Amino acid sequence: VNPFTDLGFKIIFGQPASKALLIILLNELLSGEHHIEDLTFLDKEDRSENIHDKGIIYDLYCRTSAGEYIIVEMQNRWHSHFLDRTLYYVCRAVSRQMENPSSSEVRVPDTPLEGDSVMLMEEEVSYGLRYRLPAVYGVFLMNFKEAGLESKFRTDTVLSDRDSGRVVNRNFRQIYLQFPYFTKDLAECSTLSDKLMYTLKNMNNWNRMPDALKEQ
Repeated sequence: VNPFTDLGFKIIFGQPASKALLIILLNELLSGEHHIEDLTFLDKEDRSENIHDKGIIYDLYCRTSAGEYIIVEMQNRWHSHFLDRTLYYVCRAVSRQMENPSSSEVRVPDTPLEGDSVMLMEEEVSYGLRYRLPAVYGVFLMNFKEAGLESKFRTDTVLSDRDSGRVVNRNFRQIYLQFPYFTKDLAECSTLSDKLMYTLKNMNNWNRMPDALKEQ
């Protein structure tokens, strides 16, 4: 099976029967940062409200049991402005998650307030709540080298302060995997993450799974 074809990718990761494998892959990518307990496959088509826009069809679009959204995209061949496309995909998903807070979510400070002050505080809190967003992750598996990225296998992008590197907003996250830069031999793959990446890169050339990779 070639995981870099639409059919192969969907067979391996995009079916309810293979959900556990997708969760394992994502948890390995997010190890030490976040752990996914469960997820739900969502409608992959993001229909546009603009008649001049054809909308988006994601390869995989999921929501975790904790409320985060995850886009997983496979790209077999280079095309121009790929990084712009991935930015658009994630931003489009972010913009669709605007919440409409209910009155029960309004929290007024303990400091006693009277009359107009209470009403003003409730309005300010309610206004802010409408912009509370869940995290959106974009995971992009690339079977080519992208000139706009560093010459390495994995690139992680976040919204951070340019000088200190401190993350400003944790709700916008992208992971790029450039498979031509994954050059480890099987004997060098000591972690589950490495074995997963080695398998994805090489499985199209196998008639059977190597014994060293026959794990649950």
